[in-house]
Amino acid sequence: MKAEDLRALQEPLKAAYKEDPAAAVATLHARGTVNFETLACNVDSPDTSNGVTSSGLHPKAGGDGQLACSGDMLLQSLVACSGVTLAAVTTAMGLSISSAVVMAEGVMDFRGTLGVDRSVPIGLTSVSLTFQLATDEADDKIEKLIQLTERYCVVLQTLAAGVSVTSQRGPA
Repeated sequence: MKAEDLRALQEPLKAAYKEDPAAAVATLHARGTVNFETLACNVDSPDTSNGVTSSGLHPKAGGDGQLACSGDMLLQSLVACSGVTLAAVTTAMGLSISSAVVMAEGVMDFRGTLGVDRSVPIGLTSVSLTFQLATDEADDKIEKLIQLTERYCVVLQTLAAGVSVTSQRGPA
């Protein structure tokens, strides 16, 4: 896609959102069905061959490694969002990048989630994102590209800023 094609796609949206800010608000959804026998959760994933992604315990928490780990899925979401954002920003900036790989790495101490040591945080304690870019563009342009990708990546900004999360019981 070329920059002018991206602008043509987004300009009407931007104009509508400036005129009516409420039109820009969307509620995103995810749904999973819990399997208590296998200690798994089948997350609805319409883009997969069978329509679900099965998530289970990480091997360091007692899983067998056959199912996706939710921590890995979080990092995959970060990679996906960063990759799409990188592509859009590259296009908007008119840069030439022949290939790009985005990688995320998160550190987690399983003593926290297993209740072995209450002083150990539960969850990822650090995340790093790496962009491998094949390009002849100047370093300053690539630095700006990465800065803008970080700025506009929804998942990265959600993780970095923290977000209020609530839980409640719904109807059975």
